[in-house]
Amino acid sequence: MGEMAVEARGVCHAYVPGRPDLRDVSLDVAPGELVAIVGENGSGKTTLARHLNALIPLQEGEVRVFGLDVSDPAFVWEVRRTCGMVFQNPENQFVSSVVGEDVAFGPLNFGAAEKDARAAAAAALAAVGLPGFERRDVHGLSGGQQQRVALAGVLASGPRIVVLDEATSMIDPRGRDELMRAVARVRCERGTTVVWVTHDMELAARADRVVVMRGGEVVAAGAPGDVLSDEALLEGAGLEPPLVVRAWHELERAGAVRGPAPVTVEGLVSALCG
Repeated sequence: MGEMAVEARGVCHAYVPGRPDLRDVSLDVAPGELVAIVGENGSGKTTLARHLNALIPLQEGEVRVFGLDVSDPAFVWEVRRTCGMVFQNPENQFVSSVVGEDVAFGPLNFGAAEKDARAAAAAALAAVGLPGFERRDVHGLSGGQQQRVALAGVLASGPRIVVLDEATSMIDPRGRDELMRAVARVRCERGTTVVWVTHDMELAARADRVVVMRGGEVVAAGAPGDVLSDEALLEGAGLEPPLVVRAWHELERAGAVRGPAPVTVEGLVSALCG
């Protein structure tokens, strides 16, 4: 087995002594995988995600990102180049009101020449479906476009992993779909590993694997079809199954269908038509 994108072992963390936010968390993420981390507010998912690029100092346990020890100060810059993060509010990430300047900031910060940084910015904007936006004002863009600019700003530095922390929670459904398509394109073209922290069960249904957190612990991890169709598991974690799963179980209780619940609209259509 080759090197893992993420290896976390026995991670514990407390913002306030005696009140742990992470309790002995372990997690593996394979290169190129899209993992959704779900859980209610306060479950520890964002705290775990921010350990992946050393935004939060490691208190106990071990975290490696493509073999880099995130607790070693000598690796901090390389960890943050390897693992980029997109936050909930894109405006909190902007360092310039001009799209091209903002996206080029990352590579410039990591020491790239200006010409190379501009080229990296152009390539990143093309990767997220915004070619030619270099001279646009970020504040004149839609929420979905702003979030894709924030993603491009991360991609311009060439990370091997992108962590998205509730990146769709402040944008409308159209913006969410635009961002999801951009992430899918980046995975296909660049082989980027994606860790997506989300409350959106429909988004989680499209991941390769879903990790459920509750009270600072990982309580389940597996394929979306297994995890997101388990109503009791999700209810215990303060979550609702995707609408598709709820609809299927209603049909099942009415005797209209039977068998494993699909977790995506496409899966539902296929099951009903089949």
